[in-house]
Amino acid sequence: MGKALLLFMMAAAPAFSQPFTFGAKLGVPAEQFLNTVESPTIGFSSYTNRYLVGPTAELRLPFGLGIEADALYRHYNFQSAGSISPAGSTLTTKGSTGAWEFPLLAKYRLPLKLARPFVDAGVAWDTLQGFWQSVTVVSPVPILPPANLNQPTHNTTTGVVVGGGIDIKVPYVHVSPEVRYTHWGTQHFLSSTGGFSSNQNQAEVMVGITF
Repeated sequence: MGKALLLFMMAAAPAFSQPFTFGAKLGVPAEQFLNTVESPTIGFSSYTNRYLVGPTAELRLPFGLGIEADALYRHYNFQSAGSISPAGSTLTTKGSTGAWEFPLLAKYRLPLKLARPFVDAGVAWDTLQGFWQSVTVVSPVPILPPANLNQPTHNTTTGVVVGGGIDIKVPYVHVSPEVRYTHWGTQHFLSSTGGFSSNQNQAEVMVGITF
């Protein structure tokens, strides 16, 4: 009995090893961060820098399971211009903000050797960093812009994440192309006039390189 138990433990040891891998992810957002609507008086536009980047780490568990944690950074610019009251007055804004996203995912890989398809799901936290805005008002009479103009409604939001990809083993590293979708529970930005709002649905294509 003791010999059989020893043989079982020796055979099971490789399967229950828990290697810790780390690396980086680089990706491309599939849509704009802000949804904009132009009105007859105000034109609002935004631009999402077409990248996201950050470190990644994973605890690889037995039976193809794993736990992954990422820290992904992206950056956005926005601007608006239009006429306001009183007649003959104009208002122009320019701004930008960065955002750090922290997904925590459970992962499952199919038991193949060189290329292992995987699915993952979990939660993510997203927080704005470095919000900046300049406002210019040109008016025949002195006026002040609205106090909360374009300000974030929520600096931090939480969402649910699902994704899938392929883990490809090449010499010394793993290369993992992936498609990921996130739905955020609240919006970072929500204009009181309806001119713009942040997108609650986020899709991205990314590649991870881990060691």
